[in-house]
Amino acid sequence: MDVEHLITMANQIGDFFSSYPDPAQARMDIANHIQRFWARNMREQIVRHVNEQQGAGLNPLVASAIKEHTSLLA
Repeated sequence: MDVEHLITMANQIGDFFSSYPDPAQARMDIANHIQRFWARNMREQIVRHVNEQQGAGLNPLVASAIKEHTSLLA
């Protein structure tokens, strides 16, 4: 899948969870959502993007969620 499409989808997830008052909980829920609803290859691709491109194009909350919870997603 095109990484730009994954970035768009991840940012939409981040937009939803950004209203949470606890940023740590928001990051956990973003990672959980991606883990539950994305195929393994999609998760691996977004983790690779964060690691190799420093999450370019991602909402900072989403990039942080992926960095913090890489073990859950890979």
